[in-house]
Parts: sequence; C-alpha cells; structure tokens
Amino acid sequence: MTPIELGIDTFGDVTTDADGRPKPHAQVLRDVVAQAELADQVGVDFFGVGEHHRPDFAISAPEVLLGAIASRTHRIRLGTAVTVLSTDDPVRVYQRFSTLDAVSGGRAEIILGRGSFTESFPLFGYSLEDYERLFEEKVALFAAIRDADRAGKPVQWKGSLRPPVEGLRVHPPLEHPPLRTWIGVGGSPESVVRAARYGFPLTLAIIGGDPRRFAGYVELYHRALAQLGHEQLPLGVHSPGHLADSDDEARGQLWPAYRVMRDRIGRERGWPPMSRAEFEHEIVAGSLYVGSPETVARKIAATVRDLGASRFDLKYSAGTLSHERMLRSIELYGQEVIPRVRDLLAADVAPAEKPSAGAAGAV
Repeated sequence: MTPIELGIDTFGDVTTDADGRPKPHAQVLRDVVAQAELADQVGVDFFGVGEHHRPDFAISAPEVLLGAIASRTHRIRLGTAVTVLSTDDPVRVYQRFSTLDAVSGGRAEIILGRGSFTESFPLFGYSLEDYERLFEEKVALFAAIRDADRAGKPVQWKGSLRPPVEGLRVHPPLEHPPLRTWIGVGGSPESVVRAARYGFPLTLAIIGGDPRRFAGYVELYHRALAQLGHEQLPLGVHSPGHLADSDDEARGQLWPAYRVMRDRIGRERGWPPMSRAEFEHEIVAGSLYVGSPETVARKIAATVRDLGASRFDLKYSAGTLSHERMLRSIELYGQEVIPRVRDLLAADVAPAEKPSAGAAGAV
C-alpha cells in the first residue's frame, strides 16, 4: 500500500479578534505563517494555501506567503490549494514555484485549478466566455514547461490565446525535476480526463455529500491513465473539518463560523441558508471531518479506503473560526489524528497470522 500523506490547507479566511471585529488581512497572513510553523512541528506532511481575490479570504499571492513559510519551517511540503491558472501566466507560475522549490530545499508543489470563484477574471482582464479554453491552453503550456524542464530542453508550445513559446528556456530550472504538480477537480469528468492526459496526479475537492459518490471519478481517472499509457498516479482528497478534544466541543466551535461562511457564499450562489440539521448530517454522513481525534481519524481512514487515496488534506480554516482554535485543531491533527490514521490503514494490510507449530504439524 502507498504510504498515506496527510496534509492541511487554508484559504486565509478572515477571522475576528476577541471583540468580534474582523482582523486586518495583514494579521491574518501573519497568523497563517504561525499555523504553518505549528504544522511543521507536529508532523503534518503538507501545508497548502488557496488563491482568492475577495475580501473574506486574505491570500491572493500564495507563492509570496509560501516563501515566508519556507523560511520558518524545515520539513513540511508547501504548495497551493489551488493556483488559479486560468487567469495567470504559466511561465511566471512555473518560475515562482521553481524559485520556491529552491529556497525551501525541494519542498514545493502546486495544485492547478480553475477555482470555485471568478473574481480573478475581471481583476486580470480575462473574459468568462473563455473560461474553458483558458484553462485547457494554460494547462497544456504548463505541462510543456514541466516536461521541458525535466528533459533539460527548451520549451516548444503553440496555442491560440497567446504567442507561442518556441525554443525558449524557463529559468530558474528545478534543481531536482519534475515539479510535483496536481490538478484540482471539483466534479467535472472533463477535468478528470484532462489530468490523466497530461500525466498529473489528481486532487478531488470534496466539500459536501458522501465522499463515496466520487468513486466513479476515481475509476474514470485510473481508466484514462491506463488508456493513455501513463503509469498509475497519486490521488488526493481535500475536505473541510475541525478538531477539538471532544465531538461536542468541535461541533460547537465550528458551527457558528461555518454557518456564516456557508451562508455568505450561498447568497452569492442562490443556496438556501444552512440549518443545524444539515451541518450535523454533513458531519455524520457527508464531507465535514469534525470531532475528536479518534472520530476524525476513523472518518479520514474510511474515505482513504473507499477512494483509494494516497493523500488527504484537511481544510482547517472556516470563516471566523479563531486563530487559537485553529492552532489547537492543527496540534490535534498532527499529534493524534495522523498517527491514528496510519495505524488504522496499516491494520487493513497487516499479514495474516501464521499458524501455530501444533496446527502446522496436524496438517
């Protein structure tokens, strides 16, 4: 069995201070650095930051923040969750991550995606009419850069939305290529096949409902890889959650902040307000990983088994959930959940008991 990687990620949700006032974005960013430092200390495998361009999330320049985190950590892998490639330049994105990889001692990786929000399109002068074509072409160019860097050759690429890149090198090259690059998918079969076509590992963003409903996408991904002649590649899962010392404490801490965040986004998308019953159902049978370390560990292990995942990333931030409570959640995740998940999964593949000498002699 492939060893499971257990990470965490955040969008830099804007939290509140002790008086209930929103913290300045600058303080939220400093808090994220402190959260990453703790994650490194307690044994978390990966720390991801999501890119957004809206007032409720503070992280809009993830590579800058990850560079600061790299200087304060030692072993944890660092990446995005996700980089919105559709409205960025793949050459510059690759350069920023090859630089991050250098200053972090080879710990950089990237999750490419379209994101679930569209604020970056008007901000950077792109049209939503080109939504599909932008991502397709930019993923193709990014893959060409990655492959050229791995081979130590110039990039050769031509598309329709920007001038070609013909016989040019992208600097700095990765010290030990290739750059670990994932495609983040929220539920589109076309995106699953695209990840397989370019030979990228797949991360499934499962933010609601029974995670087992994504089993068809997992099967599609493996089938596409095989048909395209690629080896089987890692599969990751990203889902939200929160830890505290007991199930009741975790639910009570998360509910007010999660409801505010969910209803704010829901108003933009035409969703009805979230009820406490819906929240509780997501914890019991959906994709909220909330509770004591034992409860959350068992739920993560079940998802990993059901989908054959090799990585699970917990989005530990949720709206105004306080910095102090997030630190405690990270501490419990690293010190108690991660070893427990590994124990549960190891038990699944433990060798059968050997027969006793007496039993063997009786055969």
